[in-house]
Order: sequence, then C-alpha cells, then structure tokens
Amino acid sequence: MTPLRPPPLSLLDKYRGREPQTLYSATVTVTGGAAAHGRASGIARSDDGQLELALRLPPALGGPGDGPNPEQLFAASYAACFHGALSLLAAQAAVPMDSASVSASIDFCRDPMDGLFMLNANIRVRLPGVERAVAEELVRNTERFCPYTKMAHDGISQVVALAPADDSRDD
Repeated sequence: MTPLRPPPLSLLDKYRGREPQTLYSATVTVTGGAAAHGRASGIARSDDGQLELALRLPPALGGPGDGPNPEQLFAASYAACFHGALSLLAAQAAVPMDSASVSASIDFCRDPMDGLFMLNANIRVRLPGVERAVAEELVRNTERFCPYTKMAHDGISQVVALAPADDSRDD
C-alpha cells in the first residue's frame, strides 16, 4: 500500500494562466433508485469506481435517515477541502497541525428571496496549541485560498445540459 502523505507545497505556487487550469476532475452520477428520486433513494457512483453509496432523506425531510444525504456529503467535502488548504498554508508557515480539525455544518433552508431552497454553511476550525492571533490569520488566509470557500462566496462556473438520448454513459 502506498503511504499516505499530503500534497506538495508547490500547490501554493501562483498560477499565471488566462483560463482555469484543471488539476483533477471528478464525475459522480446519481440515479433515482426505488423511489425514482435522487435524494430519497438515489445511488451515487463515481466514474472511477471509488465511490458508490445509497442516498437517503434525513428524518427532518421525511426520510428514514438510514444513509448519507447530499448535505452531509457537501459538508464532508467542504470540511476536507478547507482542512487540506489550511494544512498547506500551515506547513508553509511552519505551524503545527497535529490536532487540527474542521467542522462544516450545512443547512438546507427555505429561501426567502424566491420561496424555494438554499444552503447555508458554517465552518468551525479548531487549532489546539496554536496562538490565537496566528490561528486567526491562518483561517483568514485559508478562506481566500480554499476552493470551496471561494465557490461559496463567489459562485461557481457551471454548465447544465440535457445529455443526448442515445448517451448511455454513466457520466
């Protein structure tokens, strides 16, 4: 088994291109499952086979809560990305991260602007043993560096399109 290690600090080097440079792409396809509803009974599968899980509605939305839901997956992704960005910046600044943790809470809400739905995020960072002023600066810098925080603040480039009828791929 290959030993686990963090990415290189060279990821902190500024990119100077004119267009976004893709470093990695992930594709996950969700089908509707028994209830023909991605949130209630969906199956999420990644194109590389590393992820396959059954999605379930939480009890607060009328589901059984016996499986992960999209908000939990988004919270896990957000917390992992923020922790990773924090770790890179901490390593660059020689700040120990031994007991650091990042918690992300995602709220599925009614949107007062359009009456539909929205998400709220709350990120909490714990940096035991790190001087408060140093920790605060590190968190502020991570907010500017973390792609998920940038997405939450600035939005995301997206394309939504109907796949061709003869497209049987799971992407």
